[in-house]
Amino acid sequence: MAGLMDLLNSDLGKQIISGVSGQVGTSEGETSSVLESVLPSLVGGMMNNASTAEGQSGLLGALLGGKHGGLLDNLSGMLGGDVQEDGGKILGHVLGDNQENVQNQVSQNTGVSSDKIAMIMKIAAPILMAYLAKQAQGSGLNNSGTTANGGGLTDILGGLLGGGQTQQTQAPSSMGGSILTSMLDQDGDGQLGLGDAVAAATKKGGLGGLLGNLFGKK
Repeated sequence: MAGLMDLLNSDLGKQIISGVSGQVGTSEGETSSVLESVLPSLVGGMMNNASTAEGQSGLLGALLGGKHGGLLDNLSGMLGGDVQEDGGKILGHVLGDNQENVQNQVSQNTGVSSDKIAMIMKIAAPILMAYLAKQAQGSGLNNSGTTANGGGLTDILGGLLGGGQTQQTQAPSSMGGSILTSMLDQDGDGQLGLGDAVAAATKKGGLGGLLGNLFGKK
């Protein structure tokens, strides 16, 4: 399963980085650096939400409802529409009260201003949902949260972070500064695997609690 770094390094990823840069006014290098931190954070928030029956049901409905799946087929149209308005709603569901803390931490990590990171996050959220919807539909994910090969929604989300059911992927060096890398590497082996992601998501307080603990410090 293609992960987030595969997406960013692909031709589509280059189009996304270029398009977002044009929208926000950041360089492509800055945009890429921000996305490398923001996207894993958003996936982590989704994993935290999916750890409850209500959260999983809401995410499944969004992914399988047909709204997001075709958006990447018309990226220029997507970036030119009400993408930030839609993105703001998605961020509210995924990160909740942690949104500003994530913005501030990414700003510290990348040197990009918090207001521009807020814009990038609002654009990135619908793009991630569209990418995830394609992955979900391609795997045969159903309304029960299971896939044709016996996996599930958590496997798909874990795959985006670099680990699937049968493999673990060494975290790329460029992701070394991303917010969730250290938290998701629960077993300390330097790899982001599905086991790490599940361990983080199922800790007391969930991943949202971990985010709050990390970013609540001034």
